[in-house]
Formats: sequence, C-alpha cells, structure tokens
Amino acid sequence: MPVFQIKEDISVVLCGEAGQGIQTVETILAQAVKQSGYNIFSTKEYMSRVRGGQNSTEIRVSSHRVASYVDRIDLLLALSSGAINHLRNRISSDTLIMGDTEHINSVKNDKTGGNIPDSNFIEIPLMETAQEIGGPIFANVIAAGALSCLLNIPKEIFDGLISDMFTRKGSEILEKDLKAGEAGYKIGIRLMESEGNQIQLSLQGQSSVRDELLINGTDAVGLGCLASECRFISSYPMTPSTPLQNFLASNAHEFELIYEQAEDEIAAINMALGASYAGARSIVATSGSGFALMEEGVGLAGMIETPIVIYIGQRPGPAVGLPTRTSQEDLNLALYSGPGEFPRIIFSPGNLEDAFTLTHKAFDLAEKYQIPVFILSDQYFADCYYNIPSLPLEDVENENYLVKTTPEYKRYLITHDGITPRGIPGYGDGLVIVDSDEHDEEGHITEDLEIRTHMVNKRLIKMEQIRKEVVAPELGGSEDYQSLVIGWGSTYWPIREGVESFNKKYPDQKLGFLHFKQVYPLHQSVAEYLEKAEDVIILENNAQGQLANIIKLETGFEIQEKLLKYNGMPFSVEEVEERIIKFMGIANEGTGGYDETMDAGEVLK
Repeated sequence: MPVFQIKEDISVVLCGEAGQGIQTVETILAQAVKQSGYNIFSTKEYMSRVRGGQNSTEIRVSSHRVASYVDRIDLLLALSSGAINHLRNRISSDTLIMGDTEHINSVKNDKTGGNIPDSNFIEIPLMETAQEIGGPIFANVIAAGALSCLLNIPKEIFDGLISDMFTRKGSEILEKDLKAGEAGYKIGIRLMESEGNQIQLSLQGQSSVRDELLINGTDAVGLGCLASECRFISSYPMTPSTPLQNFLASNAHEFELIYEQAEDEIAAINMALGASYAGARSIVATSGSGFALMEEGVGLAGMIETPIVIYIGQRPGPAVGLPTRTSQEDLNLALYSGPGEFPRIIFSPGNLEDAFTLTHKAFDLAEKYQIPVFILSDQYFADCYYNIPSLPLEDVENENYLVKTTPEYKRYLITHDGITPRGIPGYGDGLVIVDSDEHDEEGHITEDLEIRTHMVNKRLIKMEQIRKEVVAPELGGSEDYQSLVIGWGSTYWPIREGVESFNKKYPDQKLGFLHFKQVYPLHQSVAEYLEKAEDVIILENNAQGQLANIIKLETGFEIQEKLLKYNGMPFSVEEVEERIIKFMGIANEGTGGYDETMDAGEVLK
C-alpha cells in the first residue's frame, strides 16, 4: 500500500450500524484530539432507528481552525458490512479504508457498486480482539484506541479519558476498557510500523487549544439561555430540539431554572406564556412539526403582548418528514405562524459565538418589545462540535423591563411607540389583566371597532423601533466583490470556507459572501449589498428559496440564481465551491471532492 500522508487537515469518518457505539468513539476522539492540541470539527448523520441502518460521524482534525463539513474522506473506519457502500460516493482513490476482514471482503467481492483498489484497504482484527477482551461491546474502544494512535494522541491522554468515562461502571468494566484501548494502540502501532502500510501524519498541535471550549450549537444556545437568566422551559421532546431541553434540564438546579416536560406542544407553549405572564424569562424548544401545534400559542403571545423565545430545531418535513436529518424549511412557518398581524423577530445563528449572543439578544428583545422571538437552528448546527477560544460573556448585560404597578395601572396603555410598561401580578398595587380576545387598555374584552383599530396599530407600531435594532448581515470574502453569494443560519461555515478556497484559486473573480444571522426583519443595508453585485447566488437547505422570497418581499430584489438542497444533508465545502465554479462559468475546474452530477434533492435555479 502507498504511503498515506496528511499534513494539515485530515477527515476521519466512522460508519456502522446504530447500536455499535459510534457516538462513544466520537466522544473519546473529540476530547482526545483537543487535549492533544489539535483543532477539531465533528458532525454526524444518523437514521431514526435504535438498531441497524447505517450511521456515520465525520471528525476533522487540523493544525488550523476548522468548522465545516467536507465530503472528503481521508480515513474511513468501517464498523459494519454496509458502511463502505453507504459512503461510496464520498470515497476516492485517496481514501484509506480500515475495518474487520469480513467487512472488507464483503466490499471486495461486491462488483456492482464500482471498484475500490485493494491497496486502499487495511484489515484490522476489531471483533476478534474485542472477543478476547470480553465481547463485541469493546470493539468501539479498540477502534478509538487505534485511531488515537494513528493521530499521534499520547496514550496517557487517552487512558485519562477512558477512566473519566467508564469509572462509574465499576473497576472490572474500567479495567477491560483500558485493556481495549491498549489493544487499539497496539493495532495502530503495527499499522504504522508494518512494511507497505505506512501512515504518516504531520499535524501541528497548539498548547492553547487544550484549554479552549469544545461545544456544539446546542450547547452555545443553552449557555445563551443561562446567561440571559432564563427561568422556565416547557417542551415536548422532539429531535433535534431535545438536546437543548436536556442541556437546560441538567443545569436547572444550579441556575434556578424550572424545566417542565409537557404532555404536548400546545400545553408547552401555554405553560411558557403563563410563566412569562408571571415574570419569568421563558423559552420553548421544538421542531417544525411540533411547532405546528404551537401556532395558536404564538397568536396568544401576540395578542396579550407577552414575551416568549421559541427555539425551532429544523428538520425536513412535511409532517414527521426525516426526523434525524437537517433542513432550513421552517422559515416561512415561523414568519407566518399565528393568526392576525403582530410583530416578531427571527434569528438564525451560523456559528457558536453568534448562537450565544443571538440567544441573549432574543431574550432581551422579547422582553423589551413584549413579542415572540424565534431562534432557528437545525440538526446539523445543533449537533456539530468544534473548538473556540471562548464565548463573549463580557457582552452579556440583562436589563429588567418590569415595572412596579400602581392602582390605576393599565396593561395595554396606548403609547407613542406601542410599548406599554409591563407589570406582572403581585408586583405593585395594580391589577394585571390579560385576555386572548381583543381588549381595551385595561385588558377587558371589547368589540368596540375603534378600540380594535387602535390596538392593532399599537402592536404593529413596535416594528418601527424593532427595525432600528436589526442585526446586520456579515460580509465576508472579497469586500470589493463583483459577484455575491448569500447564505443564512447553519450554511455559514461551509459557504465561508468554500468562498475562501474559491477566492484563493481565482482572485480575479472577486467573490463576496453575505451571511444573514437575522432573517426577519431584514437590515436596511441589504438592498445596497445586492445592488452592488453584478451577480447574486443564494444557497439554502429548502426547495423554494425561502430567504430569497423574503428578500424580494422586503427589498424588491429578486435573486435569480438559487442553489437549493433539500435531501436532508448539509452543504459541504467542496459542494459549495463546485457549484460556485459552475455558476461562474469556469469550465472543467472541479475541486476534486464533489461529484458533478446533481444529487436527488438538489436543484440549481
């Protein structure tokens, strides 16, 4: 076999059936890589089943910061017979494939799916070694040990992580897991030392990375909730929002937060509104199909002018759709949810720092303007990990917008900006009346048509102040761009890395990248950015170009070139670059990482 050499950035993919412990390997490797001073990014794709199927995890290990999904596979560890075929369209002649003999041979003997050179395969005795130690359950730790050895991770770091992870299971299990890890290291050493099977890596670690945060999108949003003094969350579990519920529930005692698992989504949003009415900063977390049941509650929030933050972990629909895949299909759902007309704000973070700061901003603006504020995430962003130096804690400042009421207090007093000083029951001498029907200034039901008009105007006029606080889109790439690529939410890093790679190869093209972290309302600068560009292309993980349609609605600018992907997978860096090259008319200049054939579930308009 030829020498396998990676200098700065290696993409390691683990693939096997659900129940084989791939997540355990990912957890061990992720921490081991960071503690060794390497930068790391990891993401996963998995089926909605407890056993069987094919799941995979990608781990990028790099000398420089990485935060994007790539199609490229440098090293594939196949833990099942179907793993290689599952990932065949990502495997190239440079991919090294490791696995048990039975898994390797099943692919070698299968001539229907295209040929992979025999020199790409390395047989390792995972299951045989696991049986010697105590059973197949130890195969995942053996695999983690072998990969850690190949990545030059010190054995003492690996053993420390194994001890931390398995001590609670008892000394006997811990001893066997340490033995499994040692066996994995021995396999790795044999691979590096055996003639013809040379694996050479020259990654450069940095001691500063060891002390950095290794978190995912869910953690960043969750930390933003805690920093914002969130005091109540009520939700019904639904992928991919459940991890946020788990995060807040696990920190509830320390941060004086109440977590309530409701019987359904309707109850969840009404509980949160009740808590907010009583003065607690509140959030609900759900996915698109769960949020569909909450829409009546969104209208209630609009009518009673009660703040609430709504976190939607997007996944492909309609209905249950693909429960464990990713999409950007719920922008319209958030924008048009709830009957009637009332203001709202929609954020969609694309990096971990923004997830933290935008979550804090969501709570602040919900309280200030007494409106629902949405945070749109998705499976890809919620589950992807990478290391960052820190979160901007110094920017956190929580303002108290509650007032102590007087006996003559009117909950819906009409003001010049539509914002009535907000009182809560029991704080002061006033009576705080709310009602889901149209109401007068005190909160009593009315069918007076003139009052109705005044109340609608009162609620809508808030948008004049809200538009003054819109978060501007972020411009990257070439500042003096000729063509402009647009993205929003979780597409941030794949597009950014793809645009940077494109600009290095074709500096004369002057390509810019405009990323939206607030998708409604839009910043006043958007039209200027668009009009400056000779060509504009937008990338979205939905079938209709939902942000493109909002841009047209808000600015009148129609984006003609839309790259829309909706097969449940995120954009990869190679795919972004390949599509840009194709759009720019640069012939026969592929990136070598993405098949030119358009995948099912993708369309270039």
